[in-house]
Amino acid sequence: MIDSIVPIVEGQAEVDSMPVLMRRLLEEWGIYQLRIEKPVRVKRNQIIKQGELERRVTLAMQRPDCRAVVIIIDADDDCPKELAPRLLDRAELIVRNRNTPVSVVLPKSELESWFVGSVESLRGLRGITNAVCSPPDPEAIRDAKGYLTRAMQRNRRYLEVDDQPAFAERFDLHQAYNNCRSFRKFYTDFRRIVDSLTS
Repeated sequence: MIDSIVPIVEGQAEVDSMPVLMRRLLEEWGIYQLRIEKPVRVKRNQIIKQGELERRVTLAMQRPDCRAVVIIIDADDDCPKELAPRLLDRAELIVRNRNTPVSVVLPKSELESWFVGSVESLRGLRGITNAVCSPPDPEAIRDAKGYLTRAMQRNRRYLEVDDQPAFAERFDLHQAYNNCRSFRKFYTDFRRIVDSLTS
């Protein structure tokens, strides 16, 4: 039996990319006794509705060997510091009797801001030009997907489902950690959960 962590995400691109990212971190930390499950998917406009987040957390916990749940949803126009604690409170009500760690991380404003914050490490990949550099405040960019398109060669545009998993495999984790507060939150939350399962 291998303990597993189940992500909850909002889009098909995240279904493919978040396990890639989480496995990269496990490998970096030398953790091989945990498994990342295929994510549970929920639409962004549904998760804030009462009952929808609760239903998805329950589905995640029904997976065999589920020991932790990690929720990653784009903040969009919401303030991550305000919305994330509210979602976490709701999720913790579902897991409290199972002693299951849960985390809620809202990339500001989009998960792609993590790639923008480390875009130098993506040069040459999927059309990203060699001249592109990370802006001073990557998370202040409201349209990170558009930024990535503008960072590509003229005959290319950022395609979330195709490009996000490839970028998740390559982007510099430490540069993103330094440049993106929401990535630091994800990194530290995920590390805390991993440590709680392996200690």
